[in-house]
Amino acid sequence: MRNLKDIFERNRQWAGEINRDQPDFFNRLAEKQKPAYLWIGCSDSRVPATTLCGFDPGDVFVHRNVANIVAHTDFNCLSVIQYAVEVLEVKHIIVCGHYGCGGVKAAMDNLELGLIDNWLRNIQDIINQYRVRLDSVVDPIRRFEALCELNVLVQVLNVSRTTVVGRAWTNGGELSVHGWIYGIDDGCLVDLDICVTGIGELEQVENISLKGIFSRTRIRKKPQEKMC
Repeated sequence: MRNLKDIFERNRQWAGEINRDQPDFFNRLAEKQKPAYLWIGCSDSRVPATTLCGFDPGDVFVHRNVANIVAHTDFNCLSVIQYAVEVLEVKHIIVCGHYGCGGVKAAMDNLELGLIDNWLRNIQDIINQYRVRLDSVVDPIRRFEALCELNVLVQVLNVSRTTVVGRAWTNGGELSVHGWIYGIDDGCLVDLDICVTGIGELEQVENISLKGIFSRTRIRKKPQEKMC
């Protein structure tokens, strides 16, 4: 159980294939990283940013946690944002949630799981803030989906309200904060039409996005019909 040889074998195969196709790839990668994107996503093992976006190593700077939360008390996440914006000079911050998120579902069902309950209070705060809107969604499946989308919106707003992002915009920096969601059941990313490019857009983006979330009906297709 202590030996994970299969992982090292797959690693050597992966590195060998890249060296064969692009002999200078790792030399170039070792010089420096210059990603255009910061990805803030969920820790769920089924939602790997580089794989589902078709990114190569070096294309995206990644921060992941349970339920893709951006809390103003989380210095880990805030440090990642600062490094990405001020040192790497990324042009896009992508907050990506996913349908069927276990963290969101646990908060929605008010489950008691232990230490993580304190973290998921962030989601329960969202539920309390938008309870009337959520309760108006009759279909329980769609209500769950709406909360996953709503969580993305709130985290986009939280990113946009950080001092780091605000300072970048004040200084004339070219920076956009996007809200996406991923369907584990079909492998497709969905643009929620949430995009903030300046502090003055927050109220408008929130109002428009809320209308979209609570008027949207997600199309569910049979497995053989699923297409992005």
